[in-house]
Amino acid sequence: MSTRALVVAAVRTPFAPMDGPLAGVHADDLAAAVVRAAVERAGVDAAAVADVVLATATGPGGNLARRAALAAGLPSTAAGMTLDRQCGGGLDAVTLACRLVEAGAGDAYVAGGVESASTSPMRAAAAGDEGARGRRFFPRAPFAAGGWDDPGMAFSAETVAAERGIARERQDAYAARSHARAAAAAAAGAFDAELAPVAGLGADACPRPRLDAARCARFPPVVRSGGTVTAANSSQIADGAAAVVVMSAGAARRADLAGGLAHVDSAVAGVDPRVCGLGAVPAVRALIERDPAFSPSAVETVAFTEAFAAQVLATVDDLRLDEDRLNPRGGAIALGHPWGASGAAQVVRAFYEVRGRDGATALTAAAVAGGVGVAARWRWEAA
Repeated sequence: MSTRALVVAAVRTPFAPMDGPLAGVHADDLAAAVVRAAVERAGVDAAAVADVVLATATGPGGNLARRAALAAGLPSTAAGMTLDRQCGGGLDAVTLACRLVEAGAGDAYVAGGVESASTSPMRAAAAGDEGARGRRFFPRAPFAAGGWDDPGMAFSAETVAAERGIARERQDAYAARSHARAAAAAAAGAFDAELAPVAGLGADACPRPRLDAARCARFPPVVRSGGTVTAANSSQIADGAAAVVVMSAGAARRADLAGGLAHVDSAVAGVDPRVCGLGAVPAVRALIERDPAFSPSAVETVAFTEAFAAQVLATVDDLRLDEDRLNPRGGAIALGHPWGASGAAQVVRAFYEVRGRDGATALTAAAVAGGVGVAARWRWEAA
C-alpha cells in the first residue's frame, strides 16, 4: 500500500504585475523566499527535506530549484530539480512531490513554482553566419511542432470563444466577478495566512476592485477586430512564487502536525494545441474515469487557472462545474498569472480554503500552452 502524501504547509508571495513592485526581484530570490517560509511554517527540520521541486516557464535556467534551496538556507543535501510544463508546472511540481512520497522515495519535499516575468531572459536565435551580430529576438518559445498549429493562449482563447459561443458579455461578467471576489477576500483578510511578504510588498498588487463589467466592456479586442478576448477579461502577466511542504502521513504524525491536504489523485492529458485552453477538460475527465464516483461539481472548492475568461467558461460548461465554488476568492484574471507559480498557488489556495475541515475536498486544474491539461484532487485529512 502506498504512503499517503499530505501538504502540511503552504505559502506564496504577493503577486504583482510585470514591471511592477516586484520588478527588481529575481526568480531565485522569489523562490528562496517561499521555500524558506514553507519549511519554517511546517516546523520541520530542514535537513529532513529530501528534495526541492520547482517549476518555471521563462526562468534563467541553471537549475533554479537548486539555487533557491541553497539561498533559502536548506542544507546541501536538498538537491533541487527544476521542471517546465509552462503554466501547469507549479501544480505538476506539487503532485510529483506527492507521488515521490507515495512511492516511498522520501518523507519530506518542498515543491512549488516561480516566475519573474520582469527579469526573465530575452530569447534570441542566431541568424545566418553573422554570429552575435546576426541574432534575432523572439517573444516566446514554441509550444507545438511537427505541423501542428502553435497559437498563443490568447489566440486559442479567441478560437474557443468563437467555437463554443462564449459571448463577450459573459467573459466580461466573469472577469469583473474575479476582481470583485479577490478584492472582497483581501479586504476580509482571507489571504493573510497564505502570504509571505517580499521586497516590502505585503499584499497582491494586481486586483482592480473598480473594474466592473461596464468598464470591462470598454476594452478593445486584443487578437482580432470584432473578437471577444480583451486585456480586461484575460489574466495579468505577473511576478510571484508559491511553495508547499509535502510529507508522508507518518512523518507528519511524528512531527506532531495536526493534518494536511491529502493528495487523492492527479492526471495530465493532451488536446489539439489549436484549442489548448481546453486542456483541463480531459485531465479532469481522466480523474473521473479512474473514480466514477468523483463529481467535480460536488467538491467544496475548485482552483482553476484563469488565463482567459473564455477558456475558463468553456471548461465550466464542459465539466458542469459549480461557478459558485470556482475560484471563490478570485483567480488569475484578478490576482495575476506568474506562469510557473500559478499551479502551485492553486494548491496554496485550496489548502487554506479547506484547512481544518476534515474530509473537505478540492480540485485544482490548469490548461497549458501547447495543448496540455493538468488536474489534481485533494482532501483535508488528519495526520
